[in-house]
Amino acid sequence: MRTSLIFGLAVLGLSRWPWLLFLAHVRLKADMCSLAPTDSRAFRFGSDRSWAMVEITLIFAVFFIHGAWPAPDSNEPHYLSKAKHYWDAGWCAHDFFCNTADAHQVFYWTFGWLSLWLPLGALACCGRLLTWGLLAYCWRRLSVALVPARLYAVLSAALLLTLLERSAMAGEWIIGGLEAKGFAYALVFLGLEALTRGNWSRAILLFGAASAFHVLVGGWAVVALAVVWLNSGNRPTLSELFAPLAGGLLLALPGLVPALALTWYADPRLVNEANLIYVFQRLDHHLAAESFAPRLIVRHLLFVVALAVLVRFVPDDERFRRLRSFVAAAVGIAAIGMMISALAPWSPELAARLLRYYWFRMSDVMVPIGTALVLVAILFRLEQTKLKWRACLLTGAMLVAGVPLAQTIVRRHRHPWPPADVGIANLAAWREACQWAAEETPPDAVFLTPRLAQTFRWYAGRAEVVSRKDIPQDTAGIIEWWRRMLAIHCIDPGTENARWRESLGELGAERLRELGREFGADYVITSAEPAVALERVGPLNPSFAIYRLSDGTSNLQPQDGGARWPRN
Repeated sequence: MRTSLIFGLAVLGLSRWPWLLFLAHVRLKADMCSLAPTDSRAFRFGSDRSWAMVEITLIFAVFFIHGAWPAPDSNEPHYLSKAKHYWDAGWCAHDFFCNTADAHQVFYWTFGWLSLWLPLGALACCGRLLTWGLLAYCWRRLSVALVPARLYAVLSAALLLTLLERSAMAGEWIIGGLEAKGFAYALVFLGLEALTRGNWSRAILLFGAASAFHVLVGGWAVVALAVVWLNSGNRPTLSELFAPLAGGLLLALPGLVPALALTWYADPRLVNEANLIYVFQRLDHHLAAESFAPRLIVRHLLFVVALAVLVRFVPDDERFRRLRSFVAAAVGIAAIGMMISALAPWSPELAARLLRYYWFRMSDVMVPIGTALVLVAILFRLEQTKLKWRACLLTGAMLVAGVPLAQTIVRRHRHPWPPADVGIANLAAWREACQWAAEETPPDAVFLTPRLAQTFRWYAGRAEVVSRKDIPQDTAGIIEWWRRMLAIHCIDPGTENARWRESLGELGAERLRELGREFGADYVITSAEPAVALERVGPLNPSFAIYRLSDGTSNLQPQDGGARWPRN
């Protein structure tokens, strides 16, 4: 706890010096404007390259403050377990999810190989630092392309994070744990920078590269780019863009082909069934608008309206017109998603077939991006005026950007556990159970685990029969995942009384043995109560119990042979 407090105070101090440096820069710039060109007192800044490094470092610090939660983050067990198994098939060799089709092979190839030498926690931390560094570099380039003034890129980055948290309706984010879309968004930032500068060829190639890492992030960026091209008066012809388009397609193929292969040769009826499960049973909070909280939709629309008003106060040049068109295209894509969601009551199969492509992702991201960049552009224009209240507006913008960062530090200090473990009531007991599994069971052991647990594979390095978090991407995998979820965790599936059971212990000893034989499970982890008439092994703690399902003999000591959990 003391270490966490010291870390929090240090980062809180870190969160202040971007703003102090920014204020110092503004004051010095004002002083410079009041001096004659020949005045020997004129302040001389460093080189542009030095300032670029300073800004990138400060943006990285902002991203670090926002995203430096303990590993694993929400999606890291999902992505990094797949990446590790991709390079080491003997790790969790019998895990259902790890053996399903791979949808992010470029990410596994470019980064997953490090799992051969690094533990998953270290891999996550190194990957986050690399991702945030790339995002900081790319965001600085995008911000400077629109507002070519020192330190404004730092303010726009902090505003971006605040707006992302406050405006998203489908739960999209950029700065967080290590996964494929972090690298994809870095390339999207560079593509947007190229677009605002009028370099269409470079933008196409960069969006194609983004599609290789994450086909949906890059793919929707390409769609938005096409809308900008159609809406642009000063645009290159298709013949002039033929070579970049071919190159972008080639760059996208390593991400596009595995995504298309997920449904190749599958029965269309099974594809429809998998789509319904994927969209309406598991990921409706990201994909189906009727599952979004109404307040989130209203809030997002208010931000869209606010951006439409603010954009009138920025220079009416090609750079901002292209950015405005790109954001409008993203909002239009989300509007189409809304209309598709409205079809669900009448044609759920058609709606699910279309909605699985994350229609709301780009609007969730581009509205904050556009708003942050437009705000700093307005502030920069005001700096050139002599309005007395321009300093108040600048201070207000820094407060809007800085207060949420301070709140994040406080929240991390009060709740210092990893985001992936939020569903675990007693984290210490859970980790002890996982540690026992890692140390006392064979590497090829398979476990039945609690429904809301998503870090067993991360801590124990042992296979699971099924995890609610880890839905596969291919048709056969999705259907089998749902079958396992219903068989193991659901009470009265297929009826109006269907509900999820609280503990696997409710199944009883005989049913657990049957499930063990059906799915090849050797052990089951349940809540400590109710007790089950099986051989109990492992640590005896007040929250979790581990039972052996197999009938074979073992040198493991049941019941009182396990380690005792301290009562205090």
